[in-house]
Amino acid sequence: MHALLSKVLLATTLIAVATPPANADTVTAWNANAGVAATKACIAPLDNPFHESRIYAIMHIAIHDALNAIDPRFIPYTFNKRVEPGALPDAAVAAAARDVLIPLLHELPTELVKQSCIDAGVASVEVDYAAALAAIPNTPAKTQGISVGQAAAAAILASRATDGAVVGPFLNSNCPQNTQPGQYRCTQEFSFLAFEAWGKVTPFVLHDSAQFRPGAPYALSDKSFTADFNEVKSLGGDGVATPSARTADQTEIALFWWESSPLKWSRIARTVSAGQGLNLWENARLFALLNMALTDGYVAMAASKSHYDFWRPVTAITAGTTGNADALRDPNWTPLRPTPPNQDYPSGHSIEGGVGAEVLKQFFGTDHISFQDCGVTLPVGKTCSDPTPALRSYTSFSQAAAENAYSRVLIGYHFRKATEEGTAYGRKIGERAVALYLRPKP
Repeated sequence: MHALLSKVLLATTLIAVATPPANADTVTAWNANAGVAATKACIAPLDNPFHESRIYAIMHIAIHDALNAIDPRFIPYTFNKRVEPGALPDAAVAAAARDVLIPLLHELPTELVKQSCIDAGVASVEVDYAAALAAIPNTPAKTQGISVGQAAAAAILASRATDGAVVGPFLNSNCPQNTQPGQYRCTQEFSFLAFEAWGKVTPFVLHDSAQFRPGAPYALSDKSFTADFNEVKSLGGDGVATPSARTADQTEIALFWWESSPLKWSRIARTVSAGQGLNLWENARLFALLNMALTDGYVAMAASKSHYDFWRPVTAITAGTTGNADALRDPNWTPLRPTPPNQDYPSGHSIEGGVGAEVLKQFFGTDHISFQDCGVTLPVGKTCSDPTPALRSYTSFSQAAAENAYSRVLIGYHFRKATEEGTAYGRKIGERAVALYLRPKP
């Protein structure tokens, strides 16, 4: 979707800095490599977090299963085979990552991504793979490691070959223009509805796409809807065409969390992992759980958005007749950034924040780990790529998830109800992932 969205969403090209911490291992290094490849393939940091999340999940499953074929510490997801002792773990990780990333980048739908972008992503992976292998002496252990990595990649790719993530179409040009109050209609920025089909993608950890679905959004006559309407109307404007009561810090929050959740939460996980001193196998489990759950967050989101079909704030404020005398329309209201082309409820970004926070909390056994992060969608001079990036600090995963959710009100995308329900939804998905999958070997 880069060719369709990039001119609207980005004024400049953003390259995500994905450099792992100095004490990174091969698992976190390949997580960072995948983020660079996704950015060069034009699906990150904004255009297509759906396929981005699936690519990361499948890659990390292959890495996890390859390592546990060499030394079984956790229950594998797909590739359940013990290999002969002596295979080199770092070679296995690199081969598993490469053999997933290359085919999944090649199969990105050209409905959404230019071929030149795909080629750039593939080239990035091949350069990283060549460098990884060159750093490992040529021994039988290296050859064995490559073989097990390739086998683990082949197993998960075969398992996901018919999961519904490739077929599409992913853009619905029969744009809904329903004039009923409360029902979604396409916005002025986009003449299509995006990623309805993702609700039918086979989940990784959920029983189905409706599991844990929240109840309905507020009725338009509800006082709580009135409060949400007036909050986003007051805070979510662009500050140019539409006055906004948003502070400078709130504007930074809105843009800091604007980037794709798989990119953001993977970077947070790399930072926290380095501080907690995880080993190779523990990192393999953490990043597989995180990215499987994040992918399922998008599956659940797409299905739930279609189920409730609730209008976006930009529609309710500019064109909606709510029937609510305390929710007054403003035909000139403009959000801080163009509203994504799908429904309001629940907020997918908030689901992802709930997933990320809960997976990390459950994995580490505590919510209270402090960390800092940068952002790739901040103004030039403050991004991760700049010499002195703007950093935001958190004392818990829950604090980060709450700020992530609030950012969607501040950017003008969502009513608060959608963000609160989204975060709670994501927490349930994250908790299920850690409780049921990739458990320690008895």
